[in-house]
Amino acid sequence: MQTSLTHKLKSISSFDEYKKSYNRSVSDPESFWSEIADTFGWHRKWDKVLEHDWTIPKTKWFTNAKLNITENCLDRHLEHNADQTAIIWEPNDPDKPSKQYSYRELHSMVCQFANVLKNKGIKKGDRVCIYMPMVIELTVAMLACARIGAVHSVVFAGFSSDALATRINDASCKMLITADGAYRGTKNIPLKNIVDEALHRCSCIDSTIILKNTAQDINWVSGRDSWWHLESIGVSDYCEAEIMDAEDPLFILYTSGSTGKPKGMVHTIAGYMVYTAYSFLNVFQYKQSNIYWCTADIGWITGHSYIVYGPLAVGATSVIFEGIPSYPDYDRFWQVCEKHKVSHFYTAPTAIRALKKHPSSLVEKYDLSSLQVLGTVGEPINVEAWQWYNDIVGNNNCPIVDTWWQTETGGIMISSLAGITPQKSTFATLPLPGIQPTLITPEGIEILETEAEGILAIKFPWPGMARTIYGDHDRYNKVYFSAYPGYYFPGDGALRDQQGNYRITGRVDDVIIVSGHNLGTAPIENAINQHPLVVESALVSYPHEIKGNALYAYVITYNKDEKEEELHTEIKEIVSRLVGPIAKPDKIQVVTGLPKTRSGKIMRRILRKIATDDIGTIGDISTLLNPDIVDEIIKNKK
Repeated sequence: MQTSLTHKLKSISSFDEYKKSYNRSVSDPESFWSEIADTFGWHRKWDKVLEHDWTIPKTKWFTNAKLNITENCLDRHLEHNADQTAIIWEPNDPDKPSKQYSYRELHSMVCQFANVLKNKGIKKGDRVCIYMPMVIELTVAMLACARIGAVHSVVFAGFSSDALATRINDASCKMLITADGAYRGTKNIPLKNIVDEALHRCSCIDSTIILKNTAQDINWVSGRDSWWHLESIGVSDYCEAEIMDAEDPLFILYTSGSTGKPKGMVHTIAGYMVYTAYSFLNVFQYKQSNIYWCTADIGWITGHSYIVYGPLAVGATSVIFEGIPSYPDYDRFWQVCEKHKVSHFYTAPTAIRALKKHPSSLVEKYDLSSLQVLGTVGEPINVEAWQWYNDIVGNNNCPIVDTWWQTETGGIMISSLAGITPQKSTFATLPLPGIQPTLITPEGIEILETEAEGILAIKFPWPGMARTIYGDHDRYNKVYFSAYPGYYFPGDGALRDQQGNYRITGRVDDVIIVSGHNLGTAPIENAINQHPLVVESALVSYPHEIKGNALYAYVITYNKDEKEEELHTEIKEIVSRLVGPIAKPDKIQVVTGLPKTRSGKIMRRILRKIATDDIGTIGDISTLLNPDIVDEIIKNKK
């Protein structure tokens, strides 16, 4: 491998430099990204920086280049920074000790477990499902897969057995890596029991490796199940990295789809590595000796990009937190920040709003003078939450980066660069170099005037973008490229101010963001409809003080005299079991019908208006198949 520590990736240091970098990235993107990619280690350099045709659609970065991402995340730091802390692990229980892992130790753990995977028959191209709590072994498992060229598919450990089984089967995973249980606040979640339930419906899994985490009793399937610690005994910690092509898949990560079936977004190695490292370094303005903490779960794209790959690729020190912000009290985040002298803190608006409800003394009793940069992710942040975050947590002394991006984009697309580019409350602000956003009308016409509102679209490829939906490239084309030919369509609306800053206004498709999690309406409605008394349902969102959005379900039953309280409880239990607890509706209204067009399409726009008590702007309903139902729903709303 050609090492590149002498040719180090550097962050933008001034607004003028940002403007020059941005202009160059637009006028000569291949030269721009080639120079950035040249700071990494490669076994073979690329023949061509970019090939793309969005009519197919096809995008390839760094054609024919060869590399292994783990050599860039681990090996290349060993010569000069082997003893630097890579990961600080903070347990759920504050009375238990935290643990620190150097780059040397992490490298050893990854190589050893990579050999365990090889001993179990895992090879280049195999898919490995990971369903684990927020422990260091989750990171180790991901990197071990990447070390040998296996494709990891991490499933958030809060998902149900049905959701897990669906994802395992869709990717035809050969192995599942899990734990006996997970700690979450006062709860001890029986992960292995959930896995056993899921695997009744999965014929593709040959073996399961289980981490002993909570030491709870578990069911054991002889011939399939094995313990992580026993499989590791006597296994070498030397594992030569598999040489991979730039466009080989690194991972599959599932995100909710509006049609029901989750979308397995495929991210490839080289472009994703280059983009996550570049965006991490620049957005957060990370410097060596900083302590960075992203509170996301690694089961989501934020954890993949900004806990694992981005920070490790630039040799950063990161905190991984097993717990939740409310346990044992609502000061836990700030206790951890003080304890580890966190300099960069990245969390979701949902968490900020939840913590804002409690006395500011819970923040002020801790020494947060180490904080330099604050960040938000997952959904747009409201003014009040932004102000509290700025005043109380940041002490009016920390730039806030309000980042917009998605599972599909791989990395941050629109955000201020901390302390470098101007920030503006509730605005994601300006695009990163290499990102070309625009606004278009519903008819697909680009809106040229600076100050405008419309549908957000991206005009040109960037290295971190997902290349396809696993096993369904036609769907990838239909979802992201067919609605507005020539553009990537992320599904969000936005407004743009006179300075070119972007503010994300929300989804324009049937995906709802709840507590920072993208939830497709279709799988939740499908779960509700499995209740034996339910004929049909429709799900919309409404504003929620803590979650940002909450779920409002309109349900048609066979008998309108059903006991509603019992029905509501049963519906929530079904959704929790089939989709996950995060998808439970907050409000359920039993109705006799739903507003539909004459072609049978449910008018969710009207249902959203009713849910938010915005009935004055419902507009003309005379063309509906059943216009009278609107007044009936409004009248019976509680």
